[in-house]
Amino acid sequence: MTKRIGILTSGGDCAGLNAAIRAVVHRADLLGWEVVGILDGTAGLLERPPQHRILKPDMFDNNVMRMGGTILGTTNKGDPFAYVMPDGSIKDRSQEIIDGFRQLGLDSVIGIGGDGSFAILRKLAMQGGIRMVGIPKTIDNDIGETETSIGFDTAVAVATEALDRLQPTAASHDRVMVLEVMGRDAGHIALTAGIAGGADVILIPEIPYQIDIVAKKIARVKEGGRNFALVVVSEAVKTLDGDASQFSFSDGQRRYGGIAHYIGDQIFRATGSETRVTILGHVQRGSSPTYNDRLLASAFGVRAVDLIAEGKFDRMVAWKNREVVDVPIEAAIAAYQAVDTNSSLVHTARALGVCLGDK
Repeated sequence: MTKRIGILTSGGDCAGLNAAIRAVVHRADLLGWEVVGILDGTAGLLERPPQHRILKPDMFDNNVMRMGGTILGTTNKGDPFAYVMPDGSIKDRSQEIIDGFRQLGLDSVIGIGGDGSFAILRKLAMQGGIRMVGIPKTIDNDIGETETSIGFDTAVAVATEALDRLQPTAASHDRVMVLEVMGRDAGHIALTAGIAGGADVILIPEIPYQIDIVAKKIARVKEGGRNFALVVVSEAVKTLDGDASQFSFSDGQRRYGGIAHYIGDQIFRATGSETRVTILGHVQRGSSPTYNDRLLASAFGVRAVDLIAEGKFDRMVAWKNREVVDVPIEAAIAAYQAVDTNSSLVHTARALGVCLGDK
């Protein structure tokens, strides 16, 4: 029986999304199914007619898999259950999205997103009786029930490369370089890239820090004969007063960012060392995906289509013990994955002499 399945990307973009879309299209084509790409996530389903394009395997013959971002577009604005209208009023537009899904005549849908997107998509699916399968993506790597998600490996690669580039200029000018990376409330990018990039100090939200301990580490580095130090800080690290560093965009959204300037100033005050700050920001999202992210996305896309073929819905594909498995979406949302302070990577950092700010 020919099926017509939808696919959408939701939330922040990352590297590897196009590889996942490609895998879904190729696997579905082998089964004789039609794939409908929903444009701009749930925002595309609010349009009339719903914004979409039919996806064919030959669309992916060229450079698409190697491209960052998503060819379908995405949105990380607006809760459809409490949608902010142009006049400032709040409206529940969830039924409009469900109606848009129905207008496309879809048998089921594959949603590619993070925990926030999955919470919304699953609620829509439950309300509208929509058969859904999820593919996890987030540079933050904070989705539960999976060891890794699409986009994380590339974000770490970009952050590691930044440290590689900052080291020579730090050494040339006798400086302390502070690199701020994304990650939202989880410190996975900072910890992983910090180890891989040879950082002297790694500050993550999960481990409270003291500036005097950081200063002592930098002093020991210089006493050992090295004239520079590298510090990595995750964007959600707080000030010593417990305040988050955030800034507002013109559309009213508030996001983490800027804590590195605070940390850099505190290091200067405590050590007298000349300090410079680099904030990577969205550079971590837009790169061409690493081979690991392409591979993971391909395996996830194939398994997502297979789940539909098997009639298994309300499930998310996941990576565990070198295999693609599937888990309940509800469980993945509930099991937020912060950095385990007793994990092997935390132990590795400490064993390498990296200061995590607490001892």
